[in-house]
This record gives sequence, C-alpha cells and structure tokens, in this order.
Amino acid sequence: MAAPARVALLVTCLVDLFRPTVGFAAVKLLEAAGCTVEVPRLQTCCGQPAYNSGDRADAKAVARQVIAAFAGYDYVVAPSGSCAGMVRVHYPELFADEPETLPAAQELAARTHELVEFLVDVRGMTTVAARWPRLATYHDACSGLRELGVKAQPRRLLAGVEGLRLAELPGAEICCGFGGTFCVKYPEISDKMVTDKAADIAATGAEAVLAGDLGCLLNIAGKLSRLGSPIEVRHVAEVLADMTGAAPPIGGKATS
Repeated sequence: MAAPARVALLVTCLVDLFRPTVGFAAVKLLEAAGCTVEVPRLQTCCGQPAYNSGDRADAKAVARQVIAAFAGYDYVVAPSGSCAGMVRVHYPELFADEPETLPAAQELAARTHELVEFLVDVRGMTTVAARWPRLATYHDACSGLRELGVKAQPRRLLAGVEGLRLAELPGAEICCGFGGTFCVKYPEISDKMVTDKAADIAATGAEAVLAGDLGCLLNIAGKLSRLGSPIEVRHVAEVLADMTGAAPPIGGKATS
C-alpha cells in the first residue's frame, strides 16, 4: 500500500443532497487505503452546471472558491467522474486566459482524482472486504470514462466482492441520457436514451446496476422505477465499502 496521504473529499452536490451514503462509503474506502480524510467546509459546487451552460463568469467564481477550499491537501478525491473531470480537465481550460489563476488551477487539477481510479491507480488497492450476493451489471459514465479513463478499475475491485457476479452491459459506454443540463434542454432525446439503457440493463438479467456517477444513477433509477422494474440501482462505492445495508437502492426500497 502507498504511503499515508491527506485527502480532501469533494463530496459533490448530488451526493450531499440526494445520497450522503456515497460520501460515507468514500470515506470508509479511502481510510482503508491508508488515507486521512477531511471534508473542507468551504467547498461548494464544482461549477460544472454553469460551465456546461456557457456561463463562464459564474463558473470561474465557483472554481475560485473550490481552488481555495482544497489548497494544501495531498489529493482531492470525488466519488464522481463528472465532478473530478470538471476540476482535472476543465479548470485549466477555464482559466487559460487568466495567467494569474491558471497555475493554481493546474496544480489542483494534478491532485484531483475520481474515487475508484484513485484507489486502484494511486493507492494500489487490489481487493476490498465486502460481500454482496448479486448478479450485477455496470454502466460506464461518460465523464469518468472519456475524460479520466475509468473503465477497468471498478471492475477490478468488484471482482473481489464476495458473492458478486458481474454481467457485462451491452453498450456500457453509451450515454444514459442524463448529461447534466442535457436532460433538461433535450428531455425527449434524454428519455429515449435512458429507455434504451434500461432495456439493455434488463437484457443482462442482472439484479442490480452499478455506476460511479450519481447523476447517471438517478436518471437510470427513475426510468427503471417508472417501468416498474425491480432492478436495484447502486453507486459502486456503496458496494465496495460493504455499505449496501446503510441505505435502500437509489430510487427504490431495500431488498432482502
């Protein structure tokens, strides 16, 4: 295992407001990986909604707050490829025209990671102490996959979960239709995409679907619920941290 590290947890808005269990699971996993974890009180939204909507002025204002809040830590970790991608990929782009702020944005970007990518690639985690007897499938969220290269890492750790069998999802790398503000701007297209995703999930015969981004999971859970599907929806951190008993499935009721 790597040397001890001081890690700041970027909780993310959706985790804070909709699924705090994911934040607690992230802390448990990070501590198991030898990290001291802190949650900076001054953290806010990463600024992604404003950035994606073309509101660069407000995105910069939010980003400056984040840069200040997360200064001084060895690493910044988020249980979301989307938020981690915003900081790591888009902050340097956002401040490319501000030479006085760009170095701080680049320095923060270099320390920022998605949770499971960090556990595997940085901390060298190879197994977890978890049990979850399910046949599950996995959706690769767009930002984590395309911006951060998160693909093999969650599957590597899920392989060590006792009782868990993983069925690969056809079109696992295809967007679920959430896309942040995309689902608000283009609801009909978004609904078609998540309908197709739900059908692919059901076709695997899986009892549960996992992912690393809560936006995708909320979107998928909403569609599965409206379809009357019994398929569980879980953030991968909850399974890896053996905390599925701490909260019901996303958008549903607990199962035995």
